[in-house]
Amino acid sequence: MSKTVEEALKQATFYSDDQLYVFLKLPAGAITVAAGIIAEISEPFCALIVDKDEVSLLIPEEALEDFKGRLRDYQGADKRYRLITVDVELPMEMVGFMARLSQKLAEAGVSILPYAAYSRDHIVVDDQHFDNALQALHALQSDI
Repeated sequence: MSKTVEEALKQATFYSDDQLYVFLKLPAGAITVAAGIIAEISEPFCALIVDKDEVSLLIPEEALEDFKGRLRDYQGADKRYRLITVDVELPMEMVGFMARLSQKLAEAGVSILPYAAYSRDHIVVDDQHFDNALQALHALQSDI
């Protein structure tokens, strides 16, 4: 039997690694540089997204200083973000889980950058809204 959204929310634990992250935009041709940087970072969370127009990189703030020389023509890095991991295994066919989270966070005035791993979701929020985001997610669980 497949897990429902409500069951997944009840079982979820929301946690952070207490790191600050920066979100960077690189030129479309910077995939090799970005992938190399991710390969060298020993932190448990990084993200790399490549599309036809750009390379997006989410890395720990402290790594930015280490790799600045290789990150030519990047944009971003003025804001700091925090990670919230939704620690519950989610089936691929589940519909509406992130919608429930994002709706509650939107009601709390929290902008999100959602990331999906194979079986878990992650949400990146502005550092200034982190506490508000966690409170909203815990309130969502309490409402079930």
